[in-house]
Amino acid sequence: MTRSPLDPVHDSDVAAIRALLDESRAAWNRGDGSAYGRCFTHDATDVTFVGTVYHGGPEIGRAHQSLFTGFLKGTELALDITDIRFYGPDTAVVVTRGAVGKRRPKRLDKLATYTVVRESGIGWRIAAVQKTQHKRLMEAISFRLQPDTRPAMR
Repeated sequence: MTRSPLDPVHDSDVAAIRALLDESRAAWNRGDGSAYGRCFTHDATDVTFVGTVYHGGPEIGRAHQSLFTGFLKGTELALDITDIRFYGPDTAVVVTRGAVGKRRPKRLDKLATYTVVRESGIGWRIAAVQKTQHKRLMEAISFRLQPDTRPAMR
């Protein structure tokens, strides 16, 4: 996790952000669209894996409830936070690896980038999320053909 020396970040903020994403994952796993939507701000943006864009926690919750009773019924979301970077005391960007399936995945092959914000009187909420599939073969080819595109190791 990256912390700016200018903005003090408390371990309680990191814990609260982790709890927020755990809450969203648990709501998904229960098939509870309303609870899932409550993890988002009223004006949030959710860009799904298939490219659909939803706006606002209520719409995100409503649409996901339909998915949870249909196409995504009985699925579970696996999620691993790989990075949390703070941009001031009330904003952070969180990168995760994850997967959705009927059973525990062998590989976390999707990436999601969350922007989370602290809302007064409410706590941390998801303001935006963008989900993308990790295409390992294409990435390997790119790195082989253009080695300068490989990210720096941490």
